[in-house]
Amino acid sequence: MTTPLTLAPSRRSDGTPVLTVSGEIDMSNAGDLDAALNSAAGDDGPALLVDLSAVEYLDSAGLTVLFAHAPQIELVANELLAPVLTISGLAELTTIHGLAN
Repeated sequence: MTTPLTLAPSRRSDGTPVLTVSGEIDMSNAGDLDAALNSAAGDDGPALLVDLSAVEYLDSAGLTVLFAHAPQIELVANELLAPVLTISGLAELTTIHGLAN
């Protein structure tokens, strides 16, 4: 059974690609996230902004996908995900907006 996940690609007015993610990211849908990141990313343009502010759960399969895309993405995190992204080391590889200093 696949966990509910919504992936909504868009662009900001400055042309930055955005992928808004909501729901739960786990091994049942991490492949969907990977595919969405691959299709939403620009070739040589600005980094893809991945908005995780509406994500309620992120497991190791989701982290693996984010690590694989770290050089091409920036993340927006909520209070729930910020510690996971920091402790995992992902915050050292990409910009994460919403982390407390």
